[in-house]
Amino acid sequence: MSSLALYRRYRPESFAEVIGQEHVTDPLQQALRNNRVNHAYLFSGPRGCGKTTSARILARCLNCEQGPTPAPCGECQSCRDLARNGPGSIDVIEIDAASHGGVDDARDLREKAFFGPASSRYKIYIIDEAHMVTSAGFNALLKVVEEPPEHLKFIFATTEPEKVIGTIRSRTHHYPFRLVPPGTLRDYLGEVCGREGIPVEDGVLPLVVRAGAGSVRDSMSVMDQLLAGAADDGVTYAMATSLLGYTDGSLLDSVVDAFAAGDGAAAFEVVDRVIEGGNDPRRFVADLLERLRDLVILAAVPDAAEKGLIDAPVDVVERMQAQASVFGAAELSRAADLVNAGLTEMRGATSPRLQLELICARVLLPAAFDDERSLQARLEGTLVHEGGGQEDARADQL
Repeated sequence: MSSLALYRRYRPESFAEVIGQEHVTDPLQQALRNNRVNHAYLFSGPRGCGKTTSARILARCLNCEQGPTPAPCGECQSCRDLARNGPGSIDVIEIDAASHGGVDDARDLREKAFFGPASSRYKIYIIDEAHMVTSAGFNALLKVVEEPPEHLKFIFATTEPEKVIGTIRSRTHHYPFRLVPPGTLRDYLGEVCGREGIPVEDGVLPLVVRAGAGSVRDSMSVMDQLLAGAADDGVTYAMATSLLGYTDGSLLDSVVDAFAAGDGAAAFEVVDRVIEGGNDPRRFVADLLERLRDLVILAAVPDAAEKGLIDAPVDVVERMQAQASVFGAAELSRAADLVNAGLTEMRGATSPRLQLELICARVLLPAAFDDERSLQARLEGTLVHEGGGQEDARADQL
């Protein structure tokens, strides 16, 4: 097994392998086909979404002996040098602007840029973390970026394009990268796990996607950690929730069921299980808010899972559908508002358990509030219980 990190082992080598960025890769490939490649590019977007990787792929496309081409041959010397585990090319220079962004570094780059490439078609500078270049550094680069020699290309990559001075930005073709959609990322991670030959239980991949927050690199790092610690039976849901710090689904089911039944004893018993189990109360509240969000969506859109609005295994979706049917829309919305407000109050709280118990008490006592949503929630609760032949205990507070 390779010791390379998972995100490095599966780093894309062509635009066709880049996921979730078709709005960038398709125009770039078309520009290569039409031989309308600009002298400078600006790739911006959140971390881990493919900016630097795409810059390397573009350099590979430009210097391929069969190119410039949208699909590098992978066989010529330049392609081999710039391959995933290749030694790199002397004509493709990557600069980390976080540590080399001063005016002296920019002047040194400017002086070397006019020398032709050693063996490739173009000399290409990939300037990562470009927002860290100082104003004086950008000004020193301005002339060479504005009027470069024919052999020179620049690719700037940054998470903060607004910090790249306008005079540089206006001389580039700007391509904004986006976070990768959960469904696309989940399918990709499943494919990677299949290649690694390690089984993964249902429910694990949605947790990894959530932890990665749309970043391919972050998601791959999380997946790498889980695969590294997997036993003979693969990556289990229990292992993933424990290692990633998420709340076990059974606790969320229990507290939501307690809210639906108006059962204070059951709700506070869940709080006790959360604390005694060593779970972080803040994480529990954040996960509870995520569950209530899913219930709100399911109440409004019964086929939300099929439409991709909810990312969860089939059995979890079925449980949530049953839970959503017990609540009214106003009840769910109000509960989510209270939990969201409680989560804000928990930041910096000296007693997180007390805050968690207060959140549960507020959700269980709709009559404690006189706002319109609380009144609607009480009315819905009364109608639901009367429809089932049961008296709503909370209606006594009206």
